[in-house]
Order: sequence, then C-alpha cells, then structure tokens
Amino acid sequence: MELKWADVLDIAIELSERKPEVDPRYLNFVELHRWVLELPGFADDPQRGGEKVLEAIQAAWIEERE
Repeated sequence: MELKWADVLDIAIELSERKPEVDPRYLNFVELHRWVLELPGFADDPQRGGEKVLEAIQAAWIEERE
C-alpha cells in the first residue's frame, strides 16, 4: 500500500502499530516527520509534510490510542 500525506488516518494507524511505546501527545514534529518518511510504502514529497498535516497525523494518532 502506498501512503501519501493525505492518508492521515492510515499513517496514524501505522505509527501507532510500529511505535506502541510512544505517547504522541509529547512528540515533536521533526521526529514525527522523519518517522512518516521512514514508513514502508510512504511515497510522497517530504516537503508537503507541513505543520498542518503533521498536526492532523498527531491528532489522529492520539485518537487511535484512546
């Protein structure tokens, strides 16, 4: 499956499964950006992962954990 920045929920689910020890409430965006780029199947322009997209991923990840 190919992931793009627009796949916010799918990215959040992948991160939740791969990083169960991480509390996304305390994650900085630099690290989050890097982790998204490292996901298998992620294929999008790294420059498109701006603050609003990262905030949406973080919020979805928090919701996924609860």
